[in-house]
Amino acid sequence: MFNFFKKDKSDKIEKGSTLKQRLAKSRQKLGSGLSSLLLGKKVIDEDLLDELEMLLITADIGINTTDKVLESVRQNASRKVLKDSDSLYEFLKDALTKLLIEDNQLNTDTNETFVILVVGINGAGKTTTIGKLAKSFQNQGKSVMLAAGDTFRAAAVEQLKVWGERNEIPVVAQTTGSDAASVIYDAYESAKAKNIDILIADTAGRLHTQGNLMQELEKIKRVLKKHNENAPHETMLVIDGGSGQNAINQAKEFNKTVGLSGISITKLDGTAKGGVVFAISDELKLPVRYIGVGEGINDLKPFNAKEFVDALFE
Repeated sequence: MFNFFKKDKSDKIEKGSTLKQRLAKSRQKLGSGLSSLLLGKKVIDEDLLDELEMLLITADIGINTTDKVLESVRQNASRKVLKDSDSLYEFLKDALTKLLIEDNQLNTDTNETFVILVVGINGAGKTTTIGKLAKSFQNQGKSVMLAAGDTFRAAAVEQLKVWGERNEIPVVAQTTGSDAASVIYDAYESAKAKNIDILIADTAGRLHTQGNLMQELEKIKRVLKKHNENAPHETMLVIDGGSGQNAINQAKEFNKTVGLSGISITKLDGTAKGGVVFAISDELKLPVRYIGVGEGINDLKPFNAKEFVDALFE
């Protein structure tokens, strides 16, 4: 349950693996798949574009984003900008890179406690992501506090408490079933009083279709904004990269309810659906803050668009 603490074989993998190796399944589907598709092709015709469309969709880039990319390919092919498969490969790589929001880094430098509200469904890796984020901020010399706002699951509260104890990070928690907004508000007041740099608040994992639980998220944001109109400074959705196009629907519903400002995508090392990163950036116009590419404590990486595309295509 708490394997991101362990100094086990995952640490060896962490030190010895590149991002390219971690994204091997998505790379095989997208980058290698594209190379195989274009191998020996001399003409960019509709048959090739039909095959390309299928490849992009099965790589979870999504229908809408795929249509946009193919339309751009057709326009450039008709103007003879694209003349062969080599130029098409480079064009597609560039087109996908441009879908990603480059200015995506989370800037926590403020004159007040920076509040990160973390939302998402159960099983996405939300609580583990919070633990890894907290450790990362600690390594940057920042003080951190955690708020156990997932009051529906005793296990989630205990997970945060264990993490806090092992890393000497204070955790504000109440009993199971407590009002989540109250827990997070108490944590915020405590963090302010102690001049904590960053407060990370967990919330109950919920399906985006559960209206009453989504309303609870709205309440949490309202309570925080009553006391500080800037809070939460970041509302971050954590999604499982393996969920593919379902992640798009989740993101749209959460964004509608609480107004997301960033997204972190976990478990990309174990899936061939890494193309969903492009679809999310394109359809929601939201920055990807972090990607999870392993179980190790340092395997939550700040997202870098160029490094990500290079890992998939080179």
